[in-house]
Amino acid sequence: MADSVATGLADENETENEDNEREKRLFGGVKKTEKQAAASDLTETLGFYERKAKCKERKSNVSDLSLVRFISAELTRGYFLEHNEAKYTERRERVYTCLRIPKELEKLMMFGFFLCLDVFLYVFTLLPLRVLLALIRLLTLPCCGLRASICPYCKKSSGSRFLQPAQVCDLLKGLIMVLCYSMMHYVDYAMMYHLIRGQSVIKLYIIYNMLEVADRLFSSFGQDILDALYWTATEPKSRKRAHIGVIPHFFMAVFYVFLHAILIMVQASTLNVAFNSHNKSLLTIMMSNNFVEIKGSVFKKFEKNNLFQMSNSDIKERFTNYVLLLIVCLRNMEQFSWNSDHLWVLLPDVFMVIMSEVAVDVVKHAFITKFNDITADVYSEYKASLAFELVSSRQQNAYTDYSDSVARRMGFIPLPLAVLLIRVVMSSVKIQGALSSVCLLLFYLGLITLKVLNSIVILGKSCRYVKEANMEGKLFERQSAQTSKQTPKKANPTKSPPTSAEPKVQRPSTSITKQPSPRAKPFPPAPPPVTEVTSDPPPDSPPKPEESSSETPQSTELKHRTTNKDLLEIDRFTICGNRIG
Repeated sequence: MADSVATGLADENETENEDNEREKRLFGGVKKTEKQAAASDLTETLGFYERKAKCKERKSNVSDLSLVRFISAELTRGYFLEHNEAKYTERRERVYTCLRIPKELEKLMMFGFFLCLDVFLYVFTLLPLRVLLALIRLLTLPCCGLRASICPYCKKSSGSRFLQPAQVCDLLKGLIMVLCYSMMHYVDYAMMYHLIRGQSVIKLYIIYNMLEVADRLFSSFGQDILDALYWTATEPKSRKRAHIGVIPHFFMAVFYVFLHAILIMVQASTLNVAFNSHNKSLLTIMMSNNFVEIKGSVFKKFEKNNLFQMSNSDIKERFTNYVLLLIVCLRNMEQFSWNSDHLWVLLPDVFMVIMSEVAVDVVKHAFITKFNDITADVYSEYKASLAFELVSSRQQNAYTDYSDSVARRMGFIPLPLAVLLIRVVMSSVKIQGALSSVCLLLFYLGLITLKVLNSIVILGKSCRYVKEANMEGKLFERQSAQTSKQTPKKANPTKSPPTSAEPKVQRPSTSITKQPSPRAKPFPPAPPPVTEVTSDPPPDSPPKPEESSSETPQSTELKHRTTNKDLLEIDRFTICGNRIG
């Protein structure tokens, strides 16, 4: 029994020792973890403690996450847009600009369309009358030469030219149109139509694209040919001859107008084939060609000047397409004996072509202005620039005809298109009997009335646009600069104008119907070089006005030379940014 008691005590002692060892191990582990936690707060040496701390935080974060908390966080997550207010305001303005583009663009297109219409109607209405007056003046030259002392008009103009430069240009235009119209009689429109119709669809598509490129090339070079002819015919005789002669220039102009008229006739024939095709596949392909234009122009860098050139090109292209559609309708109505039912068949296709052209122009200009950060107000500047050209051409000291300025600005040359339209109308409409002649006379009087009304309306609109753009000063500056160049005054060294004199306010010229005065000297002597010394004004002095009466014409001319070109000085085909594609 004593042995059994001794063994029980020994077992109890062993269990107590085991419990003591377990407690030591537990307390030792706790102490070690505390030491490690303290060591993790120490400065990192080799990243050992930091990695253990990160693992511990990761385990604690994983234990805290759950699917419900993630979904609730996603549903209740918020943000504040005002922290990036400038960015979102800019995006909103871009959207508003894109919404304003169709309205502003169509305003410019309508104004440009009526400008082109005014120039086009001028060829049919006022140009024949001006040519008739110039011929009367030319035929009465011998009588006026003998009776210069009797005729009051001859007394007035005996010392000047027999014909004004504008009359010489009118005679040349009328002679070119008569010769080209007589040459167009030898071109068979029906044969050309059937020749084009026998080609495949792909060939016609390629031909139409080539014709568009050739039309732009002809327009760019043709106006230079016509300007060279006008200047060669009206150049003062006192200057040394530096040209090949008037007759070679005249034949070059006739050859150009004839070739350009044939080119437009081929375009009209191709469009007519597209309208008369059974499945309308060619018309669809030609309309899709307009959307290819978006790809070629949208993703390019555009400045305001380049966009102005492209807008003028779009105006010219749209007006030319309208005339081509008119020619197509006339030819089709002639083939169907002027049946009105066939006109209603043509109108949906005509409307589809026009709407596709408008849609392409709107999309193209909207994305160009978006990608290049151009505001919609720039189209108002373009309207003011075109209006300035019209108003300046009506001044007394105008240096060119308005039709020529529109041709340079937009690339629209009315002579070839007018020759082709006369050829198509004369072949489609038969004039026989007195009643037809009376109807033709009434139609001509209606065209004159439309031309006069259109001119009055666009002139009033142009004056309003110029005033809204504050461009009256430029108009007066140009007028004063021209008058100073035409009548140079000798400087008086003894008298000098007072510096305190107020500048004279120039009033607009009311000489819209007056003839321009001839220059006193054809080539005034070149002014001596002027060196301007600029110095900073004192801080107390008031700011100087932009224009002052003490400035000489030479200094203002030098200032205008040094300034950059604005929209008014940009020619249609002189900047490399204007690409054919």
